[in-house]
Amino acid sequence: MVTPEQVQHYITAGLKCDHIEVNGDGRHFDAIIVSPEFSGKNMVQQHQRVYQILGDRMREEIHALSMKTFSPEDWAKR
Repeated sequence: MVTPEQVQHYITAGLKCDHIEVNGDGRHFDAIIVSPEFSGKNMVQQHQRVYQILGDRMREEIHALSMKTFSPEDWAKR
């Protein structure tokens, strides 16, 4: 079973993150991801980038991932 820490590692291995939180039960996960790579991208593009990084893990290991993604600028405005 995949842990939230493993999902976090998978994401940070492919994406520079200023802040990341991942919670979950082994199949369903929630994540807050702040990355400078998200600057200038819309939410769909940001989520597509994370799915690209996770690749086949989304089919094989992770059943569901709910994300809130932010550029550092948007995160600072919160």
